[in-house]
Amino acid sequence: MTDSLLVPLLAPLVVLDPAVVGGLLGGTAAAGVILAVGRVRALRRPQLSVRVLPYVRDLPQVGRAPLPGVAPASRTSALVGVFGPPVRSAAALVERVLGGSASVRRRLDRAGLEQSVHDFRVEQVLWGLAAFTVAAGVGLVRTLADPGSVLGAVALCAVALALGVLGRDWWLGQQVTKRERLVLAELPTLAELLSLAVAAGESPVGALSRVVARSRGAFSEDLAVVLGEIRTGAPVAQAFDRLAARTGLPAVARFAQGIATAVERGTPLADVLHAQAADVRESGRRTLIESAARREVLMMVPVVFLVLPVTVLFAFYPGLIGLSLSVT
Repeated sequence: MTDSLLVPLLAPLVVLDPAVVGGLLGGTAAAGVILAVGRVRALRRPQLSVRVLPYVRDLPQVGRAPLPGVAPASRTSALVGVFGPPVRSAAALVERVLGGSASVRRRLDRAGLEQSVHDFRVEQVLWGLAAFTVAAGVGLVRTLADPGSVLGAVALCAVALALGVLGRDWWLGQQVTKRERLVLAELPTLAELLSLAVAAGESPVGALSRVVARSRGAFSEDLAVVLGEIRTGAPVAQAFDRLAARTGLPAVARFAQGIATAVERGTPLADVLHAQAADVRESGRRTLIESAARREVLMMVPVVFLVLPVTVLFAFYPGLIGLSLSVT
């Protein structure tokens, strides 16, 4: 029965000439090769954004473009799909409870973090969940040992959750402080480099582009943002005024406002930059002296509470031994 059904289907193949079959196979193979080569060339062609963005923003060199239409693979995509919605809802709840979006946005900018306020709230939720998990593990162990400590374990978990959420906010403040220290350390050197470039005949934008291209650091990233705004059409003075508004450091604000004023009024920019660098260095020395004066009392703590008692003990211990021997 099966052979009788296959015979009508195979009959056309039997009557075909071998040359015709070979031509069909060769044409099919050639069409496949042409399609594959065309697709590879289309995939290797750089995207429009890759070709345009380096000319409108001051970006680092862009590497190989991702394949169009293909999302990058992520090992956590399944976890994000499952737990993402409840975590985002919890982040929205934290935002409603804590508030202060403007303050968080400002601190994120000062810390140099390229993330939104909602992403930061999500991180706060994750920190809180991590602390909650640790506290729940500790509470479970205590509950197994003492069944009457259930309420204490629940209270511990709630406190750990709150501390985790607030801990991410505290860590953001630490990131801001660390980055601002780096900015203050780099500011005099970059100001001197800008003044040298301007004194050598460069325009303010040319000097800024040269310094940004040859420097790496926190303040260099801020200057790169300013350079990107200037290249997108913002006036030089307005771009530096925005830098002064974004920063939380008075020295950087004075530096940006001095450059903006010099550009607007035609003041010699090299002299302004030299004065700014000297002012920042003097401010750094003054801050160091004040810090040493504040820590002078702390430096006395080990002397008073450690060295002095040990010295007194060594001085009076032989006498105590002698008195004990004379009494006996």
